[in-house]
Amino acid sequence: MKLIREFEERCLAMAIDGEIDGGIHPYIGQEAVAAGVCSNLTDQDFLTSTHRGHGHVLAKGADPRRLLAELLGTLEGFNKGRGGSMHAADMKLGILGANGIVGAGGAIASGAAWAAKARGNSQVVVSFFGDGAMSQGVLLEAFNLAAIWSLPVLFVCENNMYATSLKLESGLAGNAARRAEGFGMVARTVDGMDVEAVASATKDLIEHCRAGRGPAFLECSTYRFFGHHSVLELLGVEFRDRDEVAEWRERDPIPLLGAKLGDDVVASIEEAIKKEIDDAVEFAKNAATPEPKDALMYLYAGATAVRPGVIL
Repeated sequence: MKLIREFEERCLAMAIDGEIDGGIHPYIGQEAVAAGVCSNLTDQDFLTSTHRGHGHVLAKGADPRRLLAELLGTLEGFNKGRGGSMHAADMKLGILGANGIVGAGGAIASGAAWAAKARGNSQVVVSFFGDGAMSQGVLLEAFNLAAIWSLPVLFVCENNMYATSLKLESGLAGNAARRAEGFGMVARTVDGMDVEAVASATKDLIEHCRAGRGPAFLECSTYRFFGHHSVLELLGVEFRDRDEVAEWRERDPIPLLGAKLGDDVVASIEEAIKKEIDDAVEFAKNAATPEPKDALMYLYAGATAVRPGVIL
């Protein structure tokens, strides 16, 4: 969690300073979800992410140096700088990509889960999305097909109470987990600010999926501490009640876990992560940038497979 927090805080500062073109969607506050869920995954498992996806990518084990290099549009990035913040992917780690289209990752996840089932292995797929995606048709279609075909996919709804600036009650009728139950899925709701609770709930649901018992759904009640996008911080735009933000900040998952670890352990972790992020910044800032003459490269898939069914 601390790695994600430090990475995001550094990226937010760089975006405000104009060092990251296009800015970022900060994940700060929601770290317990990514860390808790991904602690139950192997390198062979897959995930799909969202426009707010840096935390998912890092929690799956991605190198922060190469992720930051991707955000800066350099050749050392996972996707040679062509994916950027909202489309970073690392096929070797099963990261099928963040996605700028709300809810679209669910369909990709169901497709990957279908492939895993067809191959007859024990791989599972996790699909992250926000509460705003719960009314997107493509996601509901993905739920339906995953249930019909009994696919090994865990759908994780990060319910941070806002779709951009739209309050939850103005955009979602009913309850997210109950909607999932309507498709015949096992569904649970958990405190998304408690990393241990998230990890425990995920463990049970991943075992369910890996055992071939069909898809599952996990709703994590969480909160983003900053606005929808870094540009809002740059402009000083606020759309949430300050008391509400302060109340959720009191439930920050990092110090809550840190209190259980002790000051010495926390200090050691913080020192190591600061060095790691400092190194990532230096690496990314010194990485080579693409040549204009190569702009049309990589438009079509090549012929080299990382493993069966995954083409680069």
